[in-house]
Amino acid sequence: MARALHNPADCDVLRSHARMTLQKGQYLYEIVRQGQQILYRVTDGQQTISEPVSYSFGNARVAETYVLRHNGKLYEGRVSYYTAIDGLDWTIGDALSPPPSLEEAMGRDISGDEARNCFSCHGTAAVANTKLDLNGLIPGVTCEACHGPGQKHAVVMLSDVRAEPFIFNPKTLDPDRLSQEFCGACHRGVDTVAMMPDLGGISNVRFQPYRLYNSRGHDPKDARLACTACHDPHSDLQKDVAAYDEKCTICHPSFNAARVRPGPQKKGGAANPRPTEAASKTCPVAKERCVSCHMPKVELPGAHFKFTDHRIRIQRSGEPYPF
Repeated sequence: MARALHNPADCDVLRSHARMTLQKGQYLYEIVRQGQQILYRVTDGQQTISEPVSYSFGNARVAETYVLRHNGKLYEGRVSYYTAIDGLDWTIGDALSPPPSLEEAMGRDISGDEARNCFSCHGTAAVANTKLDLNGLIPGVTCEACHGPGQKHAVVMLSDVRAEPFIFNPKTLDPDRLSQEFCGACHRGVDTVAMMPDLGGISNVRFQPYRLYNSRGHDPKDARLACTACHDPHSDLQKDVAAYDEKCTICHPSFNAARVRPGPQKKGGAANPRPTEAASKTCPVAKERCVSCHMPKVELPGAHFKFTDHRIRIQRSGEPYPF
């Protein structure tokens, strides 16, 4: 999360690619290094719009999208960099066929609420008094993005570790609010997706809290199904699917033996083991790499990437994507 937003000078992709191009119909797109600037250009062969890249969104695990200023407004570039193809293609949701004008071909005006939401999710201290204020922007998601201002906390903790910490701890939230409101504020929870046309279509595979909520048997009050039960926001994302097996067996027993928890203790004896609530729900197919079957990867058209679908389920061959 710390690399969710960059200044162009700190962006590895822009430093390592002196020139990237993409021809779409009559329009030629270029992202080119010129001196100390990275320029985003689009031309129809007769006229050209050229603006410095102001911000790079994303960490290139999947893609990077570029934001620039044009005529005093913030624009999202119509094309983005995709790691899988090591080049440019249409920004997700931004394809126009064909764009009605050169300015429309260049990018999409995101000034207003959309810009505020983009910068508040990808950066820190981008909003002041509910308004976008980029003067104090810190690129990336830092501690204060989740825990709130830390100055008073630091002063108090340095003077007396037993004092009130004066800092917000998301762990104090109940599981539903943690996943759907707190994590879902950026990763898109149920309420946000419900307001989208067609519930976001297949693009909602990117909205993990929403997909998790719609899993069969999901209990919003169960902390074992909160986002942080599987993902530590202070650590890098685990990419090895086997690393999540121990998370699955907290609710579901392993293939070989039911997991147990202590029961009432007899006098002078050890605690009686008793099965967990999910003791009868074992997987008859495999005992490892659970998420490879039950959280399938879904190809999002145009994204050049397969996203892990957080709608936990038994996927059957030929079964359509469940919206």
